Amino acid sequence: MTPVEGRYQHSAALPYLIQPDGLKVVLITSRKRGRWIIPKGEIEPDLTAWDSAAKEAWEEAGIEGLIATEPLGTYAHQKWGSTCTVQVFPLVVTQLHRAWQEDHERERRVVSVAKAYKLVEMKSLRKMLGKFEKWLNL
Repeated sequence: MTPVEGRYQHSAALPYLIQPDGLKVVLITSRKRGRWIIPKGEIEPDLTAWDSAAKEAWEEAGIEGLIATEPLGTYAHQKWGSTCTVQVFPLVVTQLHRAWQEDHERERRVVSVAKAYKLVEMKSLRKMLGKFEKWLNL
């Protein structure tokens, strides 16, 4: 938890699949409040921001995939009595595992972007979802 310029640096994966019925994203619930979010965590010192995000996707959601090395964007998140800056990296899902490290602590759902927009409470994360289809050129 090392602050950089008074902020904690986090990264997140925005897992997605393109299915016959359209673009889908994968959401998980937060552990404490059960809110719908995307996998995220502190950037580990020995990993790049995108590799750290991919690791969070595996641990928190049982997702493997190919992660972008350029972020979709960033958002601010209040945590630990400070502001965390979260870089969001799109991750195309190649495998959703039935069991994973935090499966007993979190729910996981594959939903349309429109449904995700309704489920996600955090305005800054909804803003990321709004930018996502444009980023994909869909």
